[in-house]
Amino acid sequence: MSDALSYRPKTGEIPTSPGVYRFRDATGRILYVGKAKNLRARLSNYFAPLHSLHERTRRMVTTATGVEWTVVGTEVEALQLEWMWINEFDPPFNVQFKDDKSYPYLAVTLGDEAPRALVTRTEGIKGARYFGPYPKVWAVHETIELMLKAFPIRTCNNANYKRAMQSGKPCFAGQIGRCFGPCSGLVSMEDHRKIVNEFVSFMGSHDKKLINELTQEMKDAASAQQYEIAGKRRDQVRALNAVLEKSAVVLRDNVDIDLFAIEQDELAAAVQLFIVRGGRIRGVRGWMVDKELDVTMSELIDSMMQTAYNHDALPPREIVLPELPEDAEALEAWLADLAGRKVRLVAAQRGEKAALLVTASNNAKQALMLYKTRRSSDFVARSKALEDIQDALEMPDAPLRMECYDVSHLSGTNIVASMVVFEDGLPRKDEYRRFNIPESTDDTDSIYQILTRRLAYLKPDPVTADASNPAPGAPEISDIGQVEQKRAKFKYLPNLLIVDGGQPQVAAAKRALAESGVTGIQLCGIAKRLEEIWLPDSDYPVILPRNSDALFLIQRIRDEAHRFAITHQRIRRKKDISSILGEIAGLGPARVKVLLQHFGSVARLKVASVAEIADVRGIGPVLAESIYAHLRA
Repeated sequence: MSDALSYRPKTGEIPTSPGVYRFRDATGRILYVGKAKNLRARLSNYFAPLHSLHERTRRMVTTATGVEWTVVGTEVEALQLEWMWINEFDPPFNVQFKDDKSYPYLAVTLGDEAPRALVTRTEGIKGARYFGPYPKVWAVHETIELMLKAFPIRTCNNANYKRAMQSGKPCFAGQIGRCFGPCSGLVSMEDHRKIVNEFVSFMGSHDKKLINELTQEMKDAASAQQYEIAGKRRDQVRALNAVLEKSAVVLRDNVDIDLFAIEQDELAAAVQLFIVRGGRIRGVRGWMVDKELDVTMSELIDSMMQTAYNHDALPPREIVLPELPEDAEALEAWLADLAGRKVRLVAAQRGEKAALLVTASNNAKQALMLYKTRRSSDFVARSKALEDIQDALEMPDAPLRMECYDVSHLSGTNIVASMVVFEDGLPRKDEYRRFNIPESTDDTDSIYQILTRRLAYLKPDPVTADASNPAPGAPEISDIGQVEQKRAKFKYLPNLLIVDGGQPQVAAAKRALAESGVTGIQLCGIAKRLEEIWLPDSDYPVILPRNSDALFLIQRIRDEAHRFAITHQRIRRKKDISSILGEIAGLGPARVKVLLQHFGSVARLKVASVAEIADVRGIGPVLAESIYAHLRA
């Protein structure tokens, strides 16, 4: 492949102004739309030597046959034009946000003659005002039930409404007092519209001002001995208070914000939106993203804003983000133009908003994990993934049993490794194994050691043939029964053996495999930075399609091995820390915990002076001297 693109424009032809660029393929289809503060500087990144480009970027620019651009006056105009073209052309290489589920909404059809409240999952009803989204459909029905006690507006469908209009008799909801009956003339359309506006106003702001007004009307009616009116106002107040109590209070009463959390890896991203109005969470929404190109957090946030907000869904005055994008000012100006008022972007650093962001981030992490698990657990997708892996790695059979190995350490100490097993594309947690590595020069040596130990149980000659002369690498166990029991744990031959790493790790694994004499096992490694699959003795990696189920499955196995290794490493480190400090007289578990919280690690504690140790709560000068002396012994 040539290292230059035939359609590359001359550098001097590209303006240095803000603008929007489009890559097209041979059919004229737009593959990618992007914006830039400086078109020349941005496009030069795409026309760097092909071998230096990210694999997905390389695929996009080699698929394209031309690039064109449009110069605009400001970054804001570039953002607006980019948003318009992405919506119009739906480019395949741009970030595509998908709702992680179909959310129910409470909608009020303000465009109707007699507006109605309904539960819907359909967005875009003309003239409708939406509230939510709600996490469960029953939560919407419960909210409507409570709100109708305070504002009895129309909920019947159009067929029942027309029938009541023709007959002059109220529908069932009107007969039982759940609707004032605009269809049968029990209340005028103007009065019904007024009640609907109060309904919408309260749902939009959850302002307690209306509750205070109704409470005062209740007291005035009771003083005037108008007990029927007082009773109605009491019921309305109770209903509205019940609506408020259904939402968790997370911020101050006057806070209206949208809070976004984003969790991503090399292939996908999960976005969680918390809609906070009046200090309470009024809705939660999530999106999943299959990242076709390698995008930065700033680019992801730009795309997120363009997806979440439009002329029907306006942004609040403040939006909280995990970090501010590079074009924050331009994005604020675009959102302000959309909302017709000022919109501020903030990155929560501390305080109650930062705490809420942590909660949203945890939700995003769970959503990303669930998304990847479901993709790799679906039977059809799982079968396709195994077939694709077989074809990509040129295996004779599908990898029905895969083992993945990862090494974890803390600055070269507490070296551990993990082995995870997937059968038919699903984890077999009962066959996971952990390894402790006493000494190792580097990760490749660690990989070699653990695979030598694991493959020893698969050697052609059984250990029981000569228990006094075990094969190299096999454990020294004198009792043959123990040997057989140990062997049973590792008795199954994997079709595919995966190591976390690139060419060096694969070479180390190949050496262990060759020395073991075991055959019939395919070997590969997965390099994390570009998610490339490396085979032994290969100068070039195998590139699986970015959004393929095969790559998702291999990535999930690698992530599971990493998680399992990290968990074991932390347990060992905790035990080591406890054993080191537990040897000191007068230093119990409570004081050990206080010391570690204060210094953050044993390493920092070791370099602390006696005076610094003595300053810790519960540690006096005498005990500080003992700790200082023990750690330096």
